[in-house]
This record gives sequence, C-alpha cells and structure tokens, in this order.
Amino acid sequence: MAYQTVGVIGAGAWGTAIAEAARRAGRDVLLWAYEHDTVDEINNAHTNHIYLPGVTLDKGIRATTSAAEIGAMDIIVMVVPSQFFRTIANEFAPHIGAKPVVICTKGFEGDGKMMSDVLSETLPQALPAVMAGPSFAAEVARGLPAALTLAAHDQTLGKNIVAALGSRSMRLYWTNDVLGVQLGGAVKNVLAIASGIVVGRKLGANAQAALITRGFAEMMRFGIKLGARAETISGLSGLGDLILTCSSTQSRNMSLGVALGEGKTLADVLSSRKSVSEGAHTAAAAVTRARDMGVELPICDAVRAVLAREVDIDEAMTALLSRPFRSEVENFYNLDKESV
Repeated sequence: MAYQTVGVIGAGAWGTAIAEAARRAGRDVLLWAYEHDTVDEINNAHTNHIYLPGVTLDKGIRATTSAAEIGAMDIIVMVVPSQFFRTIANEFAPHIGAKPVVICTKGFEGDGKMMSDVLSETLPQALPAVMAGPSFAAEVARGLPAALTLAAHDQTLGKNIVAALGSRSMRLYWTNDVLGVQLGGAVKNVLAIASGIVVGRKLGANAQAALITRGFAEMMRFGIKLGARAETISGLSGLGDLILTCSSTQSRNMSLGVALGEGKTLADVLSSRKSVSEGAHTAAAAVTRARDMGVELPICDAVRAVLAREVDIDEAMTALLSRPFRSEVENFYNLDKESV
C-alpha cells in the first residue's frame, strides 16, 4: 500500500525535522502543534525559530492544531515528550483508527512502560511502528544524510512505511524488533547525561570512551533481558544513537550533563530550556524496570541518583570507580541467567 499523506504530532525540533524529511520524500505533510503561535509561524513564515532556528521549512508543510485533520492522514508520526505521550494519544484517540502510527518518542513512562505499551492502551486499533537512530534534528531538517531504523511487527507494514518516509538523505532500515529499537533510543539518553557530566568535569577522553563502552554493556544487558535482539542493540538505534548522543553537545541530554558537571543545578538548566531532555525523565523509570528484572545498570543508576539529589556528582563517581573488578565479558555469556 502506498502512503501519501503524513501527519506529524509534535512540532518540536525532531517533529519539525521529520515533517521536513517526509516532505523531501515527496509526501503531503501536516504538522500538529499545541501552540497557535507555532502554527501561524510555520504556515506564514515557514520557520520554527524556537525549536529549529535558522532553518527554512518547505512551503508545502502545513501546520494545524486540529486533531481531526491529523487523524485523516495515511500515516501518523508521534513525536511528543514521553511524559506527555499518553495524554496526547488520548486526545487523538477519537480520530485515529486502524492506520500506521510511527513512534519517534524516546523514553519510558514513569512506571517503566515503553511507548508502544502506551500506544496499545490508548490507540488499540493503531498499527504500531517505531523509528529511531543517530539523528540530530537540525541536520535532518537541512537535508544532511542520516540513517535510522524503522521497526514494525509486520514486514509489509514496515516496508511500506520505509518507502513512504525514506529518501536519499534519510535512509531507513527495516526490522521487526520493535522492543529493541525503543530500548536503545530510551537508555542512550540517560547515558548521554553521564557522558556530559564526564566532559563537564573535565575527566578526559579516556574516561568518556570508557563510560560509553560500559554504558553500551548496560544497554545490551537490559535489552537482552527484556527480549530485544543483540543485533538491534548493536545497530543504528542502539550503538549508533549512543555514539552520536554521547559525543556532541548538540544532544540536549549530553549538554544537560555538561552543565551538571560544571556545577549548575538541574532546576536551573531545565528552567532555561524550551526543549525537553528525555534522559532526565527516563532515568528513574529505566532503573526501576531493570531492577524489577534483576538487571544492574550502575551508570544509569548513578545518573538517576544525581538527578534525584540523593548523591552529588563526586559521590556518584566515587561509587562507580569503587565497584569490584570483574571480567569484561562474563555477563554477555550469561545473559539468560538471573545473575546479569
């Protein structure tokens, strides 16, 4: 089936970039925003200066505040912060039936549910898919090349969505590992905060490389225990997104960590931002769900404790560096056991 019309829910940086990418792929695009001012700016000035400064949008992109208009599109793309995902999905529920809904939100709900779980509860008729990978919104919006993973349980559905949204500048690779693609996209945000703290504290490139590598080990342990596939965690939506997000202050999560490492408070950093740093909302939920499954995430837990002000950064670093020496590979050979 050919999908021609795309409705994007969420006119933040990433939602606006996806709208631009879909337009570049030849689709008719409708972008939903909560704020009337944002809708007016996109429709009249063809910009979104708060979230994507310096980017001129395709004039074919139209913005709206109408849920009914979005619900009439062939494909729906959900790009809203995880803490608002359920509320907004419920708002759109009367207008969205049995059609593809592509989740681009990265995170967990407070109780540890993934966004696909929330989607099944709020939009039970929807055909779920997930898209994630190493991609900064500003670069995608400008047409710079990027590659992402598109996950859907049904192969035909997945390939049809790839055909609709993919282009020369945004290559999409299909998989049916919906869980694995979500896991990588969520956990990497928490690890990016940790990477930023290392940079903000000026601990050096060695420490940052070690943190990224050991963070990937946490992601792999958690993912396998949840039922994700190792090749997905090692792919674009896992390792690829982790490398990008932990290596550049274009990442909202890494830049948050840098600010914390430099001594700023979480409240001060968040109050000065319009955009959302998903890792700050994901850390506690990810650690709680992992603990319930018997999986240890020491770096993610350290980030959680710092954000919750249970410990300061120096105490968290001391705890991590004081952990017992162990084999680097033992847990990867025992992923099916409770000792992970």
